[in-house]
Amino acid sequence: MWFFRRKRVKNLSVDPFYRQGNNLVVYFKCSRCGEYFRSHLRMGYDFINDYDNPSTPYRIDKIYVGSKCPNKLHLTAAFSSSYKVRTFSLEGGEFVSKEEYEQNTKEAEK
Repeated sequence: MWFFRRKRVKNLSVDPFYRQGNNLVVYFKCSRCGEYFRSHLRMGYDFINDYDNPSTPYRIDKIYVGSKCPNKLHLTAAFSSSYKVRTFSLEGGEFVSKEEYEQNTKEAEK
């Protein structure tokens, strides 16, 4: 029965993006100061059309700067036509799970 199944742990080394409706959400933290980030990427709006490469027609190229340090986090990713991840990289930070992000933001609010 379906309710006896365990929840699968997200493998961030394969796909760090979470699908929420018409958005892809990614969680990461700065490797310098440890600040946590959450980014909502809207399908059809935030994605760049890559006409030169038909196997990966969509890509992301974003730069994030936190409030704690001037370190730049550079997120790049390539997606298939069905928004499945083909390649991704994050410079200046590391991907974290949704659970780790929520746990650390709750601790910061206390």
